[in-house]
Amino acid sequence: MVKLPDALMKPDAYDERVEKIKLVQTHISWVFLTGKYAYKIKKPVNFGFLDFSTLEKRKFYCQKELELNRRLCPDIYLGVLPVTDDGKINGSGKAVEYALKMKQMPQDALMSKLLDENKINKGIIDRIAKIVADFHRKAETNKEISKYGSTETIEFTWNENFEQTKKFIGSTITCRVFNEVRNRVKKFISNNKNLFEKRVRENKIRRCHGDLHSGNIFIAGNRICIFDCIEFNPRLSCIDTCSDAAFFSMDLDFHNKHDLSEHFVGQYVKYGGDKELAKLLNFYKCYRAYVRGKVTSLKLNDKTIDEEEKLEAMKTAKKYFELSHGYSNSLMSTDDRQNV
Repeated sequence: MVKLPDALMKPDAYDERVEKIKLVQTHISWVFLTGKYAYKIKKPVNFGFLDFSTLEKRKFYCQKELELNRRLCPDIYLGVLPVTDDGKINGSGKAVEYALKMKQMPQDALMSKLLDENKINKGIIDRIAKIVADFHRKAETNKEISKYGSTETIEFTWNENFEQTKKFIGSTITCRVFNEVRNRVKKFISNNKNLFEKRVRENKIRRCHGDLHSGNIFIAGNRICIFDCIEFNPRLSCIDTCSDAAFFSMDLDFHNKHDLSEHFVGQYVKYGGDKELAKLLNFYKCYRAYVRGKVTSLKLNDKTIDEEEKLEAMKTAKKYFELSHGYSNSLMSTDDRQNV
């Protein structure tokens, strides 16, 4: 029986010559870095908003991930290969898992790392704003996709997040923050139904990236590669283009790069022409920070992660939830603020 991730930490598991293997984990995947290539395998998990619980589903979503990510990084995503019962990638045995094969980009080129090193300037942000605006303009939209922009779907997604974070009250989110974000969000949606409906009519609901943050961007020389879009749930990727842009802006705020965040929003509006983006920006920033708090909190239940990583995850999740709470303040009316 093949035991992951241990089996793929052995150099002879790969077709190419491998001297050193590095494992990078998220709450939903293992990524094996071999020097030349990266192999991503989905963990057999079911969080409700995603379901990788069967081999058939993991294969399907590997293929979907390949297809969707080629929109922004066509030469990085190479193919889907079986992990066979002899413990090898593309071996001669029976397929027991599936791996998405990608070219390995230098880890020191990750934008999140470059932000921490103060190596990102407004020129780079300007280029990203244009890439994202162009991507959104060309992104697929139709009646089936547009239905995900309804207030019913938006409310469902928020309620799902609230249900899935109740168990973290007292650990990564306080009861006060939980209740205040929930109440403010529900009131904002109720008061702005006409605006959400207008966004649908104007075809602002498109098949977007869905996970647009600096940890999913490589900047190597003149190359900017935005990778790892959401493939596992159309409700989370067929979204308002503002939600995609807000995610990146929120991420810059999270890294305390508020000037870069403001510059991105301004340039994105300039290139994309979305003059009403400001009306929904903080609503979607609030949503994005809350979701990051949730998915980071999920690491606390991952048995493959050590205690030091869990402590760091708890600290990070708390910061995201506090950031979400801060954005929710701007969703209140003047009368509501006076009553706080």
